Amino acid sequence: MDLCHPDPVELSSGEAEELQRIKWHRKQLLEDIQKLKDEIADVFAQIDCFESAEESRMAQKEKELCIGRKKFNMDPAKGIQYLTEHKLLTPDVQDIARFLYKGEGLNKTAIGTYLGERDPVNLQVLQAFVDCHEFANLNLVQALSVVRTEERV
Repeated sequence: MDLCHPDPVELSSGEAEELQRIKWHRKQLLEDIQKLKDEIADVFAQIDCFESAEESRMAQKEKELCIGRKKFNMDPAKGIQYLTEHKLLTPDVQDIARFLYKGEGLNKTAIGTYLGERDPVNLQVLQAFVDCHEFANLNLVQALSVVRTEERV
């Protein structure tokens, strides 16, 4: 007698019923497994879609940042306005000062023009910009050397 595929004639009626129940449960389990596979595939598809959308948002943000830098280099006030309107920079003077201090892609003359304005906000940004530099325990010559080194970077 083959235990995996018993001959239905050799089974008692109770055994035949039990075999039918087992087959039915097996079928249900296989259907459940397929549903789970489908759900997992849907989740992976959603993750791929989300990652693609996130990459697109990051590319758009980088593009807007590049435009903002170009605008800043042409007209510093308009550049800052563009960056704040597009939420790439907050209007907080500390945030603006850090942006200028990093200077990534910014023209040094444009930074000087912005910081040299006599508008109260610009003066606050200037103060915050100066605070970004580390001049503690330095004499004047050393402090100027630090500024020159940072300008070359």
